Amino acid sequence: MGVKVNYSIQLSVLIILSTCAHLSTAETDSDSRGYTGPETSDGVQLPEIAKRILSSPLTTVFLPIVYIIVFVVGLPTNAMAIWVFLFRTKKKHPAAIYMANLALSDLLFVIWIPLKIAYHLNGNDWIYGEGLCKVLVGFFYGNMYCSILFITCISVQRYWVIVHPLSQQRKNNQIAIAVSISVWVGIWLLTTPLYLYDQTVKVRDLNILTCHDVTKQSQVKVASGYFITMGILGFVIPSMVCIVAYILMLQSLRNSVIDENISKKRKKTVVLIITVLVLFLVCFTPSNIMLLIHYCLLLSGAINNGYGFYITTLCLASLNSCLDPFVYYFISEEFRDNVKNTLMCRSARTVERMRVSFSALKYSKKSSTYTSDSGNTESSNC
Repeated sequence: MGVKVNYSIQLSVLIILSTCAHLSTAETDSDSRGYTGPETSDGVQLPEIAKRILSSPLTTVFLPIVYIIVFVVGLPTNAMAIWVFLFRTKKKHPAAIYMANLALSDLLFVIWIPLKIAYHLNGNDWIYGEGLCKVLVGFFYGNMYCSILFITCISVQRYWVIVHPLSQQRKNNQIAIAVSISVWVGIWLLTTPLYLYDQTVKVRDLNILTCHDVTKQSQVKVASGYFITMGILGFVIPSMVCIVAYILMLQSLRNSVIDENISKKRKKTVVLIITVLVLFLVCFTPSNIMLLIHYCLLLSGAINNGYGFYITTLCLASLNSCLDPFVYYFISEEFRDNVKNTLMCRSARTVERMRVSFSALKYSKKSSTYTSDSGNTESSNC
């Protein structure tokens, strides 16, 4: 059943991407050199196909619809996730620390999405200034690579728990905190170059000011070198780490003696692998492959009519901000319980009393007597 669902998701994504690719390559232009063109005193002159895509329903209708969905779903789910991790999770184990940082990264990106929505609905005309455009672009790529790195951390931590169950390192929160700080510092350093060159470019023929959609010819080498490096460090290497971790986890579980605990671990591991695999297939793999292809073509000056396909995959990458909370839900039983208790307006004190009452009831059943403390259990209103 899981394989069929996974296949259906992949098929749907491929259909969407194929349609967008067809839209973006419907017409070709021998003078097309990516989304760049000759610079003039009143803006950049783009090839015809670039102008068509910037004014097409793909960028002015489809993209803002996706971003609206990301905002509507991602804002409350990530806010709740942070609330659960900070105030409802008693034992702050390493996985919870990584997931809390992942939720924070998603929330920091989602709060800027209304600017992205307004930009596309306004015909790809940016009216908020160069500074805000740089901030939006920085948070967009920062979130994508932060998500990849923290998902990698979760995968490696899960590997360590399964392969080295007796190691004390698997419960060391100080290591998790140090790694999280390192990820944030690394992402901050990696996204700093985005603030050092122009992100807004005037398109002469359309009379619009684009935000990150057009690259000046004078900045092609800088932008291309930066994003190719970013794609390798932020996607290719973490993906290889995840793959190796999953292979080692599966080998360890396969070689272990079959018992109930191993069976549960195996099930959780398979769920984690499938969930992360779907996330990578939908959000990160298409966008980063197209990012590398796009900037390689741009750097070489080759004909590149696939920009519509490229920006569509980038848009799909933002879906991780509303899918990540469901990753926590599927891989963490504690998170599921805390979410349910929060939605049912149960305070932490009430939950603890219910747990004690339930334990006492189970003990009473075993001893054939009924001595439950449920009469002392209170409910808490929101």
